[in-house]
Amino acid sequence: MSSETLPSIGEMMAASVPMVRTLNLEFTETTAERAVVRMPDQPDFHNHVGGPHAGAMFTLAESASGAIVMTAFGEQLGRAVPLAVRAEIGYKKLAMGAVAATAELGRPVAEVVAELDAGERPEFPVNVSLTREDGAVTGEMTIVWTLRPNK
Repeated sequence: MSSETLPSIGEMMAASVPMVRTLNLEFTETTAERAVVRMPDQPDFHNHVGGPHAGAMFTLAESASGAIVMTAFGEQLGRAVPLAVRAEIGYKKLAMGAVAATAELGRPVAEVVAELDAGERPEFPVNVSLTREDGAVTGEMTIVWTLRPNK
């Protein structure tokens, strides 16, 4: 199969993660260095003040982190399963309208893979910034992931 026929990370996540489809998330950039996911403004997911619900924003940020993990560590999927271990989110400003989540790995890929090669179960943070269309940061999230070796 050529790389031209392989589905994108966004297509794979939409096919395997129902919440991605539910929230109509758009994967606009997915590299091993950065993932950007956009959630359009949708009244069905508004909170009591008319912006995106905190749960929808959490899911958006976690989905961006998952996209970068799948891109950065996709070659390891035959021997390990990526799992979110814990997450912390801070809501900074009122989010109104569409919101984007930008995720970046907190450790070098080679360092994480070296720990996996050594028989360890590496953990690594993914830092996510949530922004409005005007560029204002509305929230920040850190998700710690692990690569659990297959038995």
